[in-house]
Amino acid sequence: MDKALQFIFKYGSLIVIGFVILFFSLWDEHFFTYANIADILRSISIVTFVAIGVTFSLTVDGFDLSVGSTVSITTVVTAAMMVWYEQPVYLVIIVALLIGAAVGLLNSLLIVKIRIPDLLATLAVMYIVAGIHKTYTKGYSIYNNMPMPDGSTAPGVFSESFLWLGQGKLFGVPVPVILMIVAVAAVHLFFKYTKWGRQMHTVGGNEEAARLSGIRVRRIRTAAYIASGVFAAIGGILFAARVGTGQIDAGAPMMMEAVAAVFVGYSVFGAGKPNVIGTFFGAILIGVLLNGMTMMKVQYYANDIIKGTVLVLALAVTFVHLSRRRNR
Repeated sequence: MDKALQFIFKYGSLIVIGFVILFFSLWDEHFFTYANIADILRSISIVTFVAIGVTFSLTVDGFDLSVGSTVSITTVVTAAMMVWYEQPVYLVIIVALLIGAAVGLLNSLLIVKIRIPDLLATLAVMYIVAGIHKTYTKGYSIYNNMPMPDGSTAPGVFSESFLWLGQGKLFGVPVPVILMIVAVAAVHLFFKYTKWGRQMHTVGGNEEAARLSGIRVRRIRTAAYIASGVFAAIGGILFAARVGTGQIDAGAPMMMEAVAAVFVGYSVFGAGKPNVIGTFFGAILIGVLLNGMTMMKVQYYANDIIKGTVLVLALAVTFVHLSRRRNR
């Protein structure tokens, strides 16, 4: 019995992904094609970047609820800088990343310095950032040559080089997919082989023990929240580049998908903790489910039921196994 549970805990998520792919492939012959698989990977690339940010915060035993609002504000700011102010692409990207870092820094100030609990602090920041971006845009989405309040037309358009980041291909592979794979590999190597990455895991495992061993806990937690904000900002940049507009509240649905991907990832290879490889597979599972249900013409409002069910099952397997291991 124990061996069976350990096997399910270690490989259950991968088996489910394989089963879901097989099911949809048998249901629709167009599912398991290069074009559709590439579309699935492209669709999860943005959520994966946001989920990597959440992974950083969870690694230090925190939680970042503001990632969705960070996606939204960076999406509209990148659009505004190009459409309203005709700024070059490099400056647009730099400003967006700085905004993400600033949101992360604000989170860390509230959590690390003022000692507000993570959930409450990042919830407050989520509302603040959402209010700022809606006030900034006056509630309107930003698009090429849009009408302005004074009756004129916005002078700029989305740069083709910027849109290439979200819509282009390199050697036949969508650019966002390449960026996602590079990011997942880089973050995995960061956590596994760098001093800062290992210290983040140590802080998340036992903050007091980490402090007694000489680790600068406050600095590590601050860095984790800044990283969370930066990765959410990258998600916002890619979203704007993919759709070619600055949509308000673009990141609202991504926050829950990102959180689901991270927690599903707990059970990948029996990790039992935040890990970027598990997060990636969690995002794949959610992406495959949403794509397959779309092909089956399932009503869109049923998607949340499926995502919630998957999350509950993944958490149940994870925490049942962890509790049994602690009770031995």
